[in-house]
Amino acid sequence: MEDYPEELRTPPLSLVSIVGCPELHPSISAALSSHQAPMNTLALPDFSKASILSGSGKARDPLAPPQAPAGILKKDWLLKHRTRVPAAVAALFRANQVSGDPAQWLQACSDLENLKSVIHGKNTKLVVVLIQSQAGDELSEDVTVALRKRAEIDSKNLVVLVEHDEIEWNRSLNKLKNVFAELCSAFYKEEGRRIKARIEKRNFASVELSVRYCFKVAVYAEFRRDWPEALKFYEEGVRVLREMIGTSTRLPPTQRLVEIKAVAEQFHFKISTLLLHAGKVVEAITWFRKHIKSYERVVGTPDVAFLHWEWFSRQFLVFGELLETTSATVPDTLSPRFGTADNALTEWEFQPAYYYQLAATYLREKRYAIECSSSMANLNTGANGIPESVMPSVYVGQYVRLYEQGDNVSVLPLSDTEYTSYAFSEAERFQDSYEIIALFRKAYESFKSLCAARMASSCSGGMAIEYYAAGDFSNAKQLFDSVAGLYRQEGWTTLLWENLGYLRECSRKLNSPKDFISYSLEMAALPLFFSNGEENSENKSKTGPAGSPTISRRENIQQEVMDLLERKQSPEGTHYGFENAVEECTRLDIDQISPLRMVLIASVAFHDQSVKPGSPMLVSVSLLSHLPSPVVIDRLEVEFNQSDCNFVILSTQEDSPALNAKLHDQVVKDTSSLTLFTNKWMRLTHEVKSGQSGKLECLSVKATINKNLVICCHAESPASMEDFPLWKFEDQVETLPTKDNVLAFSGQKLIQVEEPDPQVDLVLNSSGPALVGELFIIPVTVLSKGHAVHSGELKINLVDARGGGLLMSPREAEESESHHVELLSVSGVSEDDEPKEEVDSIKRIQYSFGVVSVPTLNVGDSWSCKLEIKWHQAKSVMLYVSLGYSLGSSEEATLHRINVHRSLQIEGKVPLIVSHQFLRPFRREPLLLSGIRSSSADDRKCSLAMNESNMLIVNARNCTEVPLRLHSMTIESDDDGKQFCSVQQISGVSSGHAVIAPSEEYKGIFSVHPRAINSNFNLGEICLNWSRDSSLEEGQESRVIMKQRLPEVNIEEPPLVVSMECPPYAILGIPFTFYVKIHNSTSLLQEIKYSLVDSQNFVFSGAHNHSAFILPKSEHIVNHKLVPLGSGAQQLPRITVTSVRYSAALTPSTKAATVFVYPSEPKFNLESTYSASDECLG
Repeated sequence: MEDYPEELRTPPLSLVSIVGCPELHPSISAALSSHQAPMNTLALPDFSKASILSGSGKARDPLAPPQAPAGILKKDWLLKHRTRVPAAVAALFRANQVSGDPAQWLQACSDLENLKSVIHGKNTKLVVVLIQSQAGDELSEDVTVALRKRAEIDSKNLVVLVEHDEIEWNRSLNKLKNVFAELCSAFYKEEGRRIKARIEKRNFASVELSVRYCFKVAVYAEFRRDWPEALKFYEEGVRVLREMIGTSTRLPPTQRLVEIKAVAEQFHFKISTLLLHAGKVVEAITWFRKHIKSYERVVGTPDVAFLHWEWFSRQFLVFGELLETTSATVPDTLSPRFGTADNALTEWEFQPAYYYQLAATYLREKRYAIECSSSMANLNTGANGIPESVMPSVYVGQYVRLYEQGDNVSVLPLSDTEYTSYAFSEAERFQDSYEIIALFRKAYESFKSLCAARMASSCSGGMAIEYYAAGDFSNAKQLFDSVAGLYRQEGWTTLLWENLGYLRECSRKLNSPKDFISYSLEMAALPLFFSNGEENSENKSKTGPAGSPTISRRENIQQEVMDLLERKQSPEGTHYGFENAVEECTRLDIDQISPLRMVLIASVAFHDQSVKPGSPMLVSVSLLSHLPSPVVIDRLEVEFNQSDCNFVILSTQEDSPALNAKLHDQVVKDTSSLTLFTNKWMRLTHEVKSGQSGKLECLSVKATINKNLVICCHAESPASMEDFPLWKFEDQVETLPTKDNVLAFSGQKLIQVEEPDPQVDLVLNSSGPALVGELFIIPVTVLSKGHAVHSGELKINLVDARGGGLLMSPREAEESESHHVELLSVSGVSEDDEPKEEVDSIKRIQYSFGVVSVPTLNVGDSWSCKLEIKWHQAKSVMLYVSLGYSLGSSEEATLHRINVHRSLQIEGKVPLIVSHQFLRPFRREPLLLSGIRSSSADDRKCSLAMNESNMLIVNARNCTEVPLRLHSMTIESDDDGKQFCSVQQISGVSSGHAVIAPSEEYKGIFSVHPRAINSNFNLGEICLNWSRDSSLEEGQESRVIMKQRLPEVNIEEPPLVVSMECPPYAILGIPFTFYVKIHNSTSLLQEIKYSLVDSQNFVFSGAHNHSAFILPKSEHIVNHKLVPLGSGAQQLPRITVTSVRYSAALTPSTKAATVFVYPSEPKFNLESTYSASDECLG
């Protein structure tokens, strides 16, 4: 589209001219260009330059007969109307030029007359513009009337511009713009009406004039932005132009077609631009299809067919660029069913890439046509055959020749022969291949962005063909390879055949015989499409260098490979284009995704699923080829992952090459030749033996052909063997790789060689559940019963018994420095008992995995070790112990190992559950303010009264199934704790240790005496020293220290302490005194209230309710006389002491308010019993 002239590519703008006052031209031109309908300005500085507005054409004699037009459209007509023929002319005068000196008035009148004479005979409109300095400088009406009469214009065409007043300047300038717009519209409307009248009257005999007039009317309509009328006459011009193809005889046939197509191209560009500008994408595409269909077969003679394809390609290119640059989109109301009766368009026709691809395709047709034209004998391309001084004519699509004779230069027409020679020489000067590549690449990138892989692949193939034509074989081969991959994947066999043909030639040009052989064999193995037939030049141009895909062609390609391997010369006397590049032995590797899988496939199946070591087993090897001619295999080598099982089969018809020494014992001579026929399985069965346990797998099958070609096929199992994508839907007899149907559908290329039965025993002993904190020992014994143990290795693995494998999650491992269960060490036989070289230390020990070397053991020997495992938390663990050993010490024997596996589940349990309880002094109730202020029971911290003797009872319960020995129970405090609080043990473990049976408890009593106030006091840790209760001596026991931190307590000084005093027992009917003492430990006066509730078991004297004041640091005593009325444990009258200051009540506990009443006086020392009991704590 860039080759088009600018006046054709851009929309036409009205042209106006301004004459005089050059200093105002920039501002006036800028205002006109910014109008809603922009206008171009032709600015003339003075009236002396107005002569350029006059027409330069020669005056035609009106009496002379009409002449036939020399062409259809003049090249510069549109440019002339956009740059030299204004629709309106404005004469600019200053006010003093028409209202001052009479001489200036006469000069202004003279300038107007000259300007009127210049535009006389045309429809160009005249405007007079007067320039005033200020708005108040108004001209007299006589002057303006005289000026209008002199200019012969209406009053509206006289515009006054006020220069130095911005508001008036803009207002008057807007008026000038409106006047110009109205006059321009009138000018182009009259011009169009004048030409339209000629079309309607049909007063011309030339069809060329009809086309020309349609073009002019449409252009005039565009000037006034009347798009429907412009589109109408453009389409009418195209219709008339199409009729000229077979009727016009003005020019020779070839040049006539060239001119018609050039004019049609301009009409088509205008129509497409108008439709796309209006947002009518569907109409534009429909019109383009109509345009292409009209000229698709208008090719002309074969020697100038390249001109047609160049023009045809340009149509697609320009329309694609228009479609890409337009802002219009496909309407939503369009039917999505492309390619149907409802919508004849395809979805690709809305993509610019579609047109770029076709533009490149037709430009390639031009290259083909040039190649054909250059080979024609009747085309004289010598120096005398090409005309000189050929140049474009003044008419669109025409060419003429300049003829110089002395000082005279004339223009002569060209004959078709001369024009064809000129056009052909010009076409040969340009390299179309690179332009074609650029177009294909542009389409490829667009299709790729649309995720249209097939269309992008087609464009990539077009680029590759052009690179091939340009001699850039490296880039061509790279692109052909990428395209061939898609064709193989989707099964486009015809296209793949063509691609492989180009790849063969690229490999030949790049001197790569291995790639040539690979592509050739793939081509020969492709499915058959056409029957045998003669290959003509037309088929060869369509299929490329590969030719037609016939049986004979496939056979010839296969034979070329065999001749190349045998170093034979081609019919042309060369080594098929290769210069000493053929290797002595060419190797091709074929796996499951290789495109050469059609050439040769190897299916291997064992007849059994498992076998004992050393037992014979049968293996079937089946080969299949799709090559058209039979293939003779000289040597067949089958390789396994165990080299001892490899074997070679040789053909009896040929002398085999030298054998590898490792395979000499595995050579098998076949009684018949190894010949592969097309699409027919060749089945071979062989017996192998494996002396090693494990997996025996067939890796590959190597076939040697013609002694110089080795095809290494990856072995495939019949059960998992996939079909050939390109041969899947071909009409052929389907055969199985083996005769046994079961083996054909379930056979595998691998077999499991079982391990020999181990004759070594592995014993694990466990002494019950493991306890958290102790060092748990598990003896492991290796006992040789029939096998000697060499290179033994013991693997220990600890796994969570609940599943999951890991003993703790990765997050727990990050948060914790220790693991739940840890393998600490493995202790074996000491170095004193065995030689140093026979005892190996632990190789690797991790927290849950360990590897230990086992010394060499003869038959009947044993070896043992102990696993030391420690549980940090209660967890059930599976212990896996594996013994791997070899039967000998040789290198081959060490490769074959026998494994023994044992497992043991061990429960990890917590040995002791420790609990504690604080008890206050008996019959003493301190008032603790923290208990009153606490918001909830959950947040309440245990509080102790300062300077009071509290009791701490620690309970240790055995929650295991084994008896435990408790050696000590202590409370360890830090240094600060010892200063603030005194902790002493009252009762504990005696006689060395205490035995705790399962589910039993042991209690320890400690005295806690706080001496300082502390809201978050840490008493310390409870330390238990325990071990299992076993028959071992004390020194051999494995003791474990278990620690549990006591919670923090609140130590505070109680403001009031209520204590009760009464005898330890009472006698029925004998009165006794009951004392209640309230001690005030503060420096404040405390008011108290107390109440006593009647009890049916006692009769007492004294007040039921009373209040009192207690002085600071003093004590108040309340006493009552009580007479017991019943025997046994009796509840004393319940007393409640209430502090008024703290709004808190103290009530002794039920146990503290209980006394035992005897029916009569007991027979024991009452004083001693009372004194001892008074110190006891309940």
